[in-house]
Amino acid sequence: MANNNQRAITALADPTRRQIFELVAKRPQSVADLTRALPVSQSAVSQHLKILKSAKLVRAEAAGARNIYRVDPAGLGQMRAWLDRQWRDALDALKIEIDD
Repeated sequence: MANNNQRAITALADPTRRQIFELVAKRPQSVADLTRALPVSQSAVSQHLKILKSAKLVRAEAAGARNIYRVDPAGLGQMRAWLDRQWRDALDALKIEIDD
């Protein structure tokens, strides 16, 4: 699971991929929809989506001849749980430091 979280964080480190993820999070979109909304080529959008999909941040669903990309709730849930644990551990460490 940690490996997938690392992939997700690395995927979102790129500003264009973050922008694509945010657009898909607002509403499911095709590559063509995303290309119209961004100043990058369709092939670049496809490459970014491939990385986001590999990181389990988005998933594709076939709709006729095109794919519609949506946020992957399972992958996002795993990342959220990991971030929650990191936050809890940091707060626990801070409490120990303050109490000492």
